Amino acid sequence: MKNSLFLIFFLFFFCVSHAQDRAALDSLPRKIRIKKDYLTPSKAAFYSAVVPGLGQIHTRRYWTLPFIYGGLGTSAYFYLYQSREANKYRTAYKQRIRGDFSDEFTSKIFQNSQLIKGMEFHQNYRDLSILWFVGIYLLNILDANVGAHLLQFNVDDTLTFKPYFNQENILADPSVGLALQLKF
Repeated sequence: MKNSLFLIFFLFFFCVSHAQDRAALDSLPRKIRIKKDYLTPSKAAFYSAVVPGLGQIHTRRYWTLPFIYGGLGTSAYFYLYQSREANKYRTAYKQRIRGDFSDEFTSKIFQNSQLIKGMEFHQNYRDLSILWFVGIYLLNILDANVGAHLLQFNVDDTLTFKPYFNQENILADPSVGLALQLKF
């Protein structure tokens, strides 16, 4: 019984303290709230998983939307195109098996084995279109997550990384290097 009461008290305390953190975050302006909220990357990834591009809209990275929808639309178009072409070859093959040689490939393709090769060719590219679609969809989710993480990255003047060119006075040999400065 004591363990149950302790567990209930602990959960209540945790929920109240978490709610107070959320209330403090909600009072901040949107841009600062997105940067300080530790759930922003997971929210952006979830939004992009539900609707492609919504995670980028959530983090206000609108310039990536044409790439996302261009890639998804192109791969969907090629999927539909290759499916139609494969169906044309399959229909012509079925007609020729029945003895009907009045298909559109009669003057171009004379053997049934060539029709089967054409059908397999378009089916392979149709399958590749599916892989491209899934790959672009997954990259969309990854881009939303990484973009939201980079919003939270600390970019202050206390850390600088500068290339430099140094001319030595004694030997007159130029030297090139990189300098990393960390100010406290």
